[in-house]
Amino acid sequence: MSKGSKEDGCRLYLITPPEFDPLAFRDDLAAALDADDVAAVQLRLKNASDDQLKRAIDVLRPVVQSRGVAFIMNDRPELAVAHGCDGAHVGQEDMPVAQARRILKDLTLGVTCHASRELAFDAGEAGADYVAFGAFFPTSTKEAVSHAEVEILAWWHELMELPSVAIGGINAANCGPLVQAGADFLAVVGAVWGHNDGPAAGVKAMCGAIRQSSGR
Repeated sequence: MSKGSKEDGCRLYLITPPEFDPLAFRDDLAAALDADDVAAVQLRLKNASDDQLKRAIDVLRPVVQSRGVAFIMNDRPELAVAHGCDGAHVGQEDMPVAQARRILKDLTLGVTCHASRELAFDAGEAGADYVAFGAFFPTSTKEAVSHAEVEILAWWHELMELPSVAIGGINAANCGPLVQAGADFLAVVGAVWGHNDGPAAGVKAMCGAIRQSSGR
């Protein structure tokens, strides 16, 4: 996952399920990463204790990083630094972007910007390496506080060099307009971990849809 500049074409950004046992999940994660092109994996366990988060990092980070994939910590920049992650992703209520930037130093910083152009501008000025827009579609993973329109991706793509991540209910059937609008990454949960034929099939379906939509 390139810091602060656009990759060639849209890529897949995996977010872990809301709850899982790290040891049991490790093989599914490895299979997913081996299936096709994945840019990053975000560890997102909202209700976990620090000890549970540390255990999950210790188990999953080697699986991710050994495959050349970025391992991103949700919410907790200090844990990302302390435990060898490649960066962190913060929401608008987690901590100020400038504070997260100071903690992470040169590690990757992503920021949730909902459907707000102003929040995206502010995040970029405060040192974000990418901005995340959403939710674009209904999702059961988390309660969406905003609904984003595809046009915001096209606007950002034309105006800014900073990469964008699209998130929220994205799957292989509906991702085409997001790719064509210029999203640099598609963040998914259910489309992979909830796929009927398993996570590897979910990654293959997503990556195939991305390539088809981008003409690659």
